[in-house]
Amino acid sequence: MTILLQEIKQQKVAILIWSLSIGLLIAVCVLMYPEMKSEMDGVNELFASMGSFTAAFGMDRLNFGTLIGFYAVEGGNILAIGGAFFAAITAISALLKEEKERTAEFLLTHPVSRAKVVTGKLLSVYAIILILNAIVLVCSLLSVAIIGEEIDLGLVLLFHLAYLLMQFVIAGICFGISAFLSRSGIGIGIGIAAVMYFLNIVANISKDAEVLKYITPFGFCEGADLINDKALNVPYLCVGLCLMAAGIAAAYVKYCRKDINA
Repeated sequence: MTILLQEIKQQKVAILIWSLSIGLLIAVCVLMYPEMKSEMDGVNELFASMGSFTAAFGMDRLNFGTLIGFYAVEGGNILAIGGAFFAAITAISALLKEEKERTAEFLLTHPVSRAKVVTGKLLSVYAIILILNAIVLVCSLLSVAIIGEEIDLGLVLLFHLAYLLMQFVIAGICFGISAFLSRSGIGIGIGIAAVMYFLNIVANISKDAEVLKYITPFGFCEGADLINDKALNVPYLCVGLCLMAAGIAAAYVKYCRKDINA
């Protein structure tokens, strides 16, 4: 619990900046919707003629003229990129920063096992991600309430749950990698998140590449699928959770045996 609270305290500024940045960007998009609603028929026709670009973001299966369709495209891309990058950066830094900042000796000389250190760090990563998503959700719901438009609250909550789980998966993978590093890994974390995002785009464009959706956690938080199916894609989600579990398991095994540079 001490490690958990300390990590959240240390990250409070980053949490606030990232949360408000993502939440306010989504809110601005929602607040723009009433002004754009009358022009959405033309926008739908424009997107329909854009071929692979439309398919890449699932816009060929969404009605951009409805608030939930608009929200899935605009809010989805903001939360997908911002949330994934934040989760990756937070998780990839969790275990290696003690070596990088030369504080490992102080931490590990306390009467606490390495396994408990890993557990504390892991819980802090997921707690921080939860805090970010809670703030983003509040910003989103407030913006919808301000414009007074009707929206399916259940779908909005499902949408945010899917992206939360996506961030958990990316965090689990990056957390595992963190145990193998001893210097800065932020670039690696961002790279993993970016590759996962673009793998999903490739899978959307080409039917021959749909198998990639099993590899990338973005496969089960596709806005068009969530709105049309009103449910998470369980097979994609299960594979993602397995990847997350593998990353966490690797972190425990490696960190408990690692020769740490204090």
